[in-house]
Amino acid sequence: MTLNPESGHTTALEHFDGRVALVTGASGGIGRATARALAAAGAQVIVADVDPGAGEDTARTIRDGGGTAHFIACDVSDPEQVRTLLEQTIGTFGQLDVLINNAGISGGAQRLHELDVEDWDRVMAVNLRGPFLCAKYALPHLMNRRGTMVNVASTYGLIGAPQAPAYCASKGGVVNLTRQLAVDYGPSGVRVNAVCPGYVDTDMGGQRGRLAPGQAAAALERRESNAARQPLGRQAHVDEVARVVVFLASGASSFMTGSIVTVDGGCTSTFNYNQ
Repeated sequence: MTLNPESGHTTALEHFDGRVALVTGASGGIGRATARALAAAGAQVIVADVDPGAGEDTARTIRDGGGTAHFIACDVSDPEQVRTLLEQTIGTFGQLDVLINNAGISGGAQRLHELDVEDWDRVMAVNLRGPFLCAKYALPHLMNRRGTMVNVASTYGLIGAPQAPAYCASKGGVVNLTRQLAVDYGPSGVRVNAVCPGYVDTDMGGQRGRLAPGQAAAALERRESNAARQPLGRQAHVDEVARVVVFLASGASSFMTGSIVTVDGGCTSTFNYNQ
């Protein structure tokens, strides 16, 4: 089975026939691309997101392409909703083999003393509490299946970045949570890895859409300018990140756990930030 033309081809070890994958934050961006790539590789996919319209659109797109997908609305910061998400996943497909913790928000751009406490708490709730809750309720099922978990962190979880204190702290937490889970659950047959994307051609949480047109254009120009300073000189396409996520979720990465994989065009090799 192949992925879409932009995403290349799967290998034999990257086939997911008979396996069930849960992808959070799958209404758009990296999550949507990952859900589609997993389905194209044979997985039955649970699409989870707080946005019912866009989330169901992802699931419908997968089904229209001949795949199997089911949408479940979920705020990953809410323990009861996450518990229900896992119960419905098992009720729908009977098992869980792959968890992709992708849901995340940016938190805006302020220095720490300018950041509202409520905004800090919200970023932590989605970006760090969310992966904790999803892992907590998924791990018993993943242990039953000797499954895999991939956490979507960020290069901002590896280095400091301008005006992003909550985002950097939350993604740094995801990075080290990944390592810790690998230690505890490797003996149970569960592999846990993370990807750290750099500049990706996506609008996280529709942030630019909430700006005035001039501000949105300036934000995009600033992002593209920063990406141009990297060794590869551009932003990533979401499929380029999704391919790495699928690799880490698959048997092709069978001796990898606790790995933190940058997909960043070389940005963490340069430290060239243009504020």
